[in-house]
Amino acid sequence: MRELKIFSGQANRKLAKDICAHLHLPLGEISLGKFKDGENYCKIEEDIRGRDIFLIQPTCPPVNDNLMELLIMIDSCKRASAERITIVIPYFGYARQDRKDEGRVPITAKLVANLITRAGADRVLTMDLHSPQIQGFFDVPVDNMFAAPVLNDYVIGLSTQEEERVVVSPDVGSIKRALWHAKRLGGQLAIVDKRRDSPTETRQENIIGGPIAGKVALMFDDMISTGGSICGAALKVHAEGAKMIYVAATHGVLCGDAVKKLSEAPITAVVITDTIPLPPEKLAQCPKIIVRSVAPMLAEAIKRIHHDQSISMMFEKTEE
Repeated sequence: MRELKIFSGQANRKLAKDICAHLHLPLGEISLGKFKDGENYCKIEEDIRGRDIFLIQPTCPPVNDNLMELLIMIDSCKRASAERITIVIPYFGYARQDRKDEGRVPITAKLVANLITRAGADRVLTMDLHSPQIQGFFDVPVDNMFAAPVLNDYVIGLSTQEEERVVVSPDVGSIKRALWHAKRLGGQLAIVDKRRDSPTETRQENIIGGPIAGKVALMFDDMISTGGSICGAALKVHAEGAKMIYVAATHGVLCGDAVKKLSEAPITAVVITDTIPLPPEKLAQCPKIIVRSVAPMLAEAIKRIHHDQSISMMFEKTEE
């Protein structure tokens, strides 16, 4: 492992330190900041010539600052003669703009993929992409990992029986994810019929499947952004008679008044991972929020990539 070097941007240094702790490696020395005019500054403070480099940087809010910092870090490593540069993006920003759903709009996910590739990345490691097809936007290998085992472990630790559970998909687009969880956790399957009125506004019409009444509802999604969709689905499930509602998501973006919405919604607990750092004040505002770490999973993936071993083998037990 001595040829492996891990560096972190400023987006989520705690996660990077936790990953290094699992690998028993020091976090690489790097200077990051801004010039007085707001331009980003970067300098790698140690020799990386011929090394296998991993750069950890989720492109979470502030998205543009974190993305630009990542691109500058890649360029710094490339010009310092790194042998291979793997970008670890636990949360990939701009992922929601992945197709032209109307005229005269960009496919920003592809644009960002092009920027990262052209900057000099040799490989990408990410987690729960909003749309799986984004893997094909990159012209370099992409390993898209799943936080589902971490979220399932929390549910298994609850004092509920399989016959009590109903796995709820908050919208039609999450049916495949809900089926995956239902297969491993047991219980019935239900789907919330969500209608989108605008890019930021949704409404929940009906519930398909079930039954819901008297059950423990388990709702899984890839991210919670404004909280509107997940809270609307929770209200609908609560109205159908669910006795408890647990929400689990990989990425806790929690922008705007999302924390307030979650606090007021009829939700028992909200489980998210640490792909995006959550300020202590947000945790204090909503005791329902529980954070589970994906650092051990990402650390294992980094070790396997470094040794040219299979990533999919990590998930074989959960697929059985």
